[in-house]
Amino acid sequence: MKAIIIYDSLYGNTEQIAHAIGDGLTGEVNVVRVDDAHASELKSFDLLMVGSPVHGGRATPKIDAFVKQLPAHALEGKRVAAFDTRFESEEQGIGLRILMRVICYAAQRIAKALAKKGGRLVAEPEGLSV
Repeated sequence: MKAIIIYDSLYGNTEQIAHAIGDGLTGEVNVVRVDDAHASELKSFDLLMVGSPVHGGRATPKIDAFVKQLPAHALEGKRVAAFDTRFESEEQGIGLRILMRVICYAAQRIAKALAKKGGRLVAEPEGLSV
């Protein structure tokens, strides 16, 4: 299996997790920062994973832009998965906990966008606490 993990990282946490995920996969795995990713590379991979820190309930603007610029059926027949890095809302005040329930997290939004491009989700969107 050939896999590519495309990520953005603001403080290094998402980068570390992307590399840890890559180390845990078998086969050929490329871990690529979104700045260095090219849509044309996706054709040669069986699995695409996209990860981002949560940025206002969403992925970073770079991850959003990368996924949006993919052609409509670019991921047809590809297996896809999404993850985000986040803080635990349970450890925060009541106001922030309520806000996080309302705006959600980035992984769900990334997964939905990948599916709209034709990808087949192989795992539930995952949030990893940092």
